[in-house]
Amino acid sequence: MGCSSSVPDRSAGRIGGINPDNGGVVDAKNLKVKLVLLGDSGVGKSCIVLRFVRGQFDPTSKVTVGASFLSQTIALQDSSTVKFEIWDTAGQERYAALAPLYYRGAAVAVVVYDITSPESFSKAQYWVKELQKHGSPDIVMALVGNKADLHERREVPAQDGIDYAEKNGMFFIETSAKTADNINQLFEEIAKRLPRPSPS
Repeated sequence: MGCSSSVPDRSAGRIGGINPDNGGVVDAKNLKVKLVLLGDSGVGKSCIVLRFVRGQFDPTSKVTVGASFLSQTIALQDSSTVKFEIWDTAGQERYAALAPLYYRGAAVAVVVYDITSPESFSKAQYWVKELQKHGSPDIVMALVGNKADLHERREVPAQDGIDYAEKNGMFFIETSAKTADNINQLFEEIAKRLPRPSPS
């Protein structure tokens, strides 16, 4: 159900290997940040990443096992760049214990649910609480209602997502990995919210 192509980006993290623990910053103009995706199995976390990194959507893709790693750099209007080192975690219950390895030290957490699944929305709230307890205190969190193209099967009102995100100091967006709707906007919005190191 995921869109995972669990093939690590070979160019990423070559120096000293990939380290899930470094939040990472290069300089004020060129940030490098660790981003983790959390959410129930089948909500489309891998599809979002694949759409963002490769511009692809694969409806036949397999479920992510453990976690997969990809990276993508975006340029902002102020001519700064942000390189996202993206850890896409498995949503199945049996991998839940591994998640802290990936979100520890993350600068950004994207918590995803499926707008057609109230259970996945409850699971998203569980991940938000986990991040509040164990994540970095200044982590940038986004709540994403995915599969917005399935609006006729919607079971989670957008307002519920908006209200929950506001209460928890997150920003909220609905996306469709299938149609690419709001995928780039999600990452651009995150990039804008990242704390910038002051030039030393």
